[in-house]
Amino acid sequence: MKNVLNSIFLLGFFAVAYFIMHEAVFAQEAAIAAAVAVPAAAPAIDAGSTAWMLVSTLLVLMMTLPGLALFYGGMVHKESVLATLMQSFVTTTVITILWMVYGYSMIFTEHSGFIGSASKFMLDGVTKDSVNGVIPESVFIMFQMTFAIITCALIFGSVANRIKLSAAIVFVALWFTLVYIPVAHWVWGPKGMLGGLGIDGYKGLFGFGPTLDFAGDTVVHINAGIAGLVAAMVLGHRKGFGKDEMAPPYNIVLSVIGASLLWVGWFGFNAGSAVAANSSAGMAMLVTHVATAAASLTWMFIEWGTRGKPSVIGIISGAVAGLVAITPASGFVDFGGALIIGVAGGALCFWACSLKFKFGFDDSLDVFGVHCVGGIVGALLTGLLAVPEVGGITGSFQQVLAQAEGVIVTVVYCGVVSFLILKAVDLAMGLRVGEEAEHKGLDLTIHGEKLHHA
Repeated sequence: MKNVLNSIFLLGFFAVAYFIMHEAVFAQEAAIAAAVAVPAAAPAIDAGSTAWMLVSTLLVLMMTLPGLALFYGGMVHKESVLATLMQSFVTTTVITILWMVYGYSMIFTEHSGFIGSASKFMLDGVTKDSVNGVIPESVFIMFQMTFAIITCALIFGSVANRIKLSAAIVFVALWFTLVYIPVAHWVWGPKGMLGGLGIDGYKGLFGFGPTLDFAGDTVVHINAGIAGLVAAMVLGHRKGFGKDEMAPPYNIVLSVIGASLLWVGWFGFNAGSAVAANSSAGMAMLVTHVATAAASLTWMFIEWGTRGKPSVIGIISGAVAGLVAITPASGFVDFGGALIIGVAGGALCFWACSLKFKFGFDDSLDVFGVHCVGGIVGALLTGLLAVPEVGGITGSFQQVLAQAEGVIVTVVYCGVVSFLILKAVDLAMGLRVGEEAEHKGLDLTIHGEKLHHA
């Protein structure tokens, strides 16, 4: 045990040393860039792009409320439906406030490759006339907030039916602060160490180039999927996990409605990430739809062939897998690439969702199997299938390595920090409801309410 701890300490020491040296390089590059910078003309707001981004923001918010809430709520047992809906709702409210106070500032301002600054704390300096690109900054702030909301809400699908509401609130606040903010800055923030926005010719953290993530695959899905896996392992499995005695889903119709809202909302997620009403947004919308259909059909046919019957939960899960897999590639691939990504995402996520029974971790609603695995598939295939006619990037082995770099860094960082947060919350207040509460259901024991059935 002592040798293991020593090894962990040494790895941590070298990692910190590397980041310090890396930050020094960022600082030098920033100083050079500042010295040669030429003042740019004041940007003008484009009305069409602003209208599209307002719609996209509403679509992405709809993905959580009510989309994800219904998708998850329909698949848990009937005594915990309200508690599951509550998790999505309360996450929306908590992240909204934290985003305004410091989240936006720490991601989208320039400080270092690891984290942004507090220069826009409490949205300091943001006015009605502030601009981001060709849209008002207020719209950009709101749009990016919806990404943070759904990322945090996704995690709770892994621990459905057994996490305390109080612990869930504390965990999501800490996880947003210590995991989501840094990772989002790495990929999308000014001088972020994985994306390198604002640094021409940036060679990436390990020299392979910047990680491509058009709409939030690394930031959202891999991030949430790993956190969900760790949470499921820390909390342990539900009583009767993997056996016939497990309670059936409450209402698959609600899940179909939720999945449909996710599909429609995802056009705001992916096409909206162009942050303008332009050809990139149009192509992102088209390839998103193609990949989703391909993944949904792939999942259905595999399940039909291996289990004898195509389930409704299966086809909607396949659709979500396709949405996840195309997310990083939606600004870089054409129709053929989208078709390949959809088929690969549907097939590999179907396989991944069976791993929980093999390895004994109770990922209740397959957050790891669909979001993390689908995210990794999409990230790697982005590096291989990117075409210059769409996003200006040509797929190559080196770009695949750059994508793998982003995946590995995110998985390791998120996994370790999520584990530490969960353990700290568990020690301080306990994560899991009692056995009696779990048996009776969370609706009545936590909220004092329940669904009434005819």
